[in-house]
Amino acid sequence: MQVKQTAHRILGIDPGTGILGFGIIDVDAKGKLTMVDAGVIRTPVNHPDYDRLLMIYNDLVGIVEEFKPTIMSVEKLFFAQNITTAMTVSQARGVVLLLGKQHNMELFEYTPQQIKQALTGYGKATKKQMQEMVKVILGLKEQPKPDDCADALAAAICYSMTMR
Repeated sequence: MQVKQTAHRILGIDPGTGILGFGIIDVDAKGKLTMVDAGVIRTPVNHPDYDRLLMIYNDLVGIVEEFKPTIMSVEKLFFAQNITTAMTVSQARGVVLLLGKQHNMELFEYTPQQIKQALTGYGKATKKQMQEMVKVILGLKEQPKPDDCADALAAAICYSMTMR
């Protein structure tokens, strides 16, 4: 007996406060991946964190309402040398996870190493290798830029590859 696969729309997130990457892909019943949209949300450095988090939230609400993903795949904060950066990225992750639950999405989290392993077979792949794999897997003409956008697409692809 063959189990029928269903199509999914996945929102991948590379969390950040200054720049948050997002990528939306569709996975059809046969497992083919297609990029729907991707980009970054930028917030002004000179604004208080609470204003920046609200900007991220509002922009993501617009993206979710427009594209209606059912699954969210978020990159985990695995290691940070700068504690201040780690704190603000963690705050952005909190906003993202809350928004996902508010919109009834299934949530999945992956470390950078898990994402690299899923896409390249090597948990220590370089940024350039990851960008190239995102391009190849999604059949894009160019590598997605900036890095945050490619990382978000990679998080979405990781979900699709680990759920097969």
